[in-house]
Amino acid sequence: MLNEILLGGGIATVSGVVGFFISKKIASANFDIYVQQAKAKANTIENEAHNLLERARLKSREMEIEAKKEYESAKARAKADLSQREEALISKEQKFERYKQEEEEKINAKLKFIKAQKINLERNERSLASLKKDYEIKIDEALHAIEHCAGMTQEEAKAILLEKIEEKSRGEVAHIVRRYESKAKEEAERKANFILAQATSRFAGEFASERLTNLVHLESDELKGRIIGKEGRNIKALETLLGVDIIIDDTPNAILVSSFNLYRRAIATKTLQLLIEDGRIQPARIEEIFKKVSDEFESKILSEGEELVAELNIGVMHPELMKLIGRLRYRASYGQNALAHTLEVAHLAGIMASEMGGDPILAKRAGLLHDIGKALTHDHDGNHVDLGAEVCRRYNECDVVINAIYAHHGQQEIHSIECGAVCAADALSAARPGARREVLESFLKRVTEIEDIASSHSGVRQAYAINAGREVRVIVNATLVNDDEAVLMAREIAKEIEERVQYPGEIKVNVIRESRAVEFAR
Repeated sequence: MLNEILLGGGIATVSGVVGFFISKKIASANFDIYVQQAKAKANTIENEAHNLLERARLKSREMEIEAKKEYESAKARAKADLSQREEALISKEQKFERYKQEEEEKINAKLKFIKAQKINLERNERSLASLKKDYEIKIDEALHAIEHCAGMTQEEAKAILLEKIEEKSRGEVAHIVRRYESKAKEEAERKANFILAQATSRFAGEFASERLTNLVHLESDELKGRIIGKEGRNIKALETLLGVDIIIDDTPNAILVSSFNLYRRAIATKTLQLLIEDGRIQPARIEEIFKKVSDEFESKILSEGEELVAELNIGVMHPELMKLIGRLRYRASYGQNALAHTLEVAHLAGIMASEMGGDPILAKRAGLLHDIGKALTHDHDGNHVDLGAEVCRRYNECDVVINAIYAHHGQQEIHSIECGAVCAADALSAARPGARREVLESFLKRVTEIEDIASSHSGVRQAYAINAGREVRVIVNATLVNDDEAVLMAREIAKEIEERVQYPGEIKVNVIRESRAVEFAR
């Protein structure tokens, strides 16, 4: 049994050893085959890479040759073009030299002719002077002979003759004078009507009407709550800073900005629109946007004034005057926009001055500046006539402009055709139907007077009339006015308004004192 086991184990061992060598031999043969295949593939890839490299070199050489050909061709064309231009330039120079020589010859010939004419003229003048002297001598001799025959001097005969003629012709002369006076009046009236008709028919202005409110569109009514803010903080900051009355009612997707001051209302409207677009409606952001819009409006009014002066073609004007002209867009007189009225007067005055033989450019300049003082009445004391004349004198405007400023309100006599044209144009612009509204102007005067009364007190920074003039908001300097003085100031302003202003109902006076401490953490 044991022998059989040993024999089976030996056979198994021998079989394993033989199988191991056989498998090793087979694996070695397969490896050699793989190596040969890999070498063959590597040779194939190397040959393909070599072929690709050769083709790339050939392609590069071909491209280089083509580029050289293009370069040579372009170079030849450039040389040919340069040569043609040089020839053309030389030809032009030669033509210019010939033209210059011909012109010089013509000028020399003309100079010689003028010199000869001058000599002839001087000779003729000397001859004429001699003849005139001989003529005067002959006349004197004839007069002496006549005086000797008549027994009286020349002056005595002339006086007697004129006296007789005057006696016979007095009635006829008076009739002729009356007839020509009547004819002159009729002709003057007809000419004036013709000039006015020509001016008004050649200029068609729009009807002017300024409202006291601006409409701001909202995408949704949810924005109304954001504009009001928590406990009304945002709308209070808006009204205090902008100096307008913001009306938020049931009107869908809209709020109203109300103020009699067009400039202030325009800034407030633009500020609200930018805040709505931005979405961040809070006091700090309101102040930032308001400052940005105010700066933009200051630069905008200057550019508008420059455009208007350039459009009218009236010459050079001081930048401060052009800035005031741009500010007239935000000023109204009896409901009529001041800038529209000014442009209308300028155009009409230029047309009428041209018809009457005056200077149309000077008339347009005087018409453009005749109401310039209205741009200053919101910020300075005095009427717009004196303010306008003062600012025009400061910037060296001519006397015709100053005369037109005073004369269109009857404070001076009219001294020129241009001034008369401005006065007539001002009356035409103001008197046409629908141009002005007296009720609105009286309201604006009352509101302006209320603001002026509040601003005249010491320590007041800003004063705004809101709620259609039924409330005045006074912002004071916290370092100059304490709480007790603010109460006293409110009482004084209210008392002064009662004494100086006529108004319906009552006016609420709000004195606001705010103290801020600002510091930056860096």
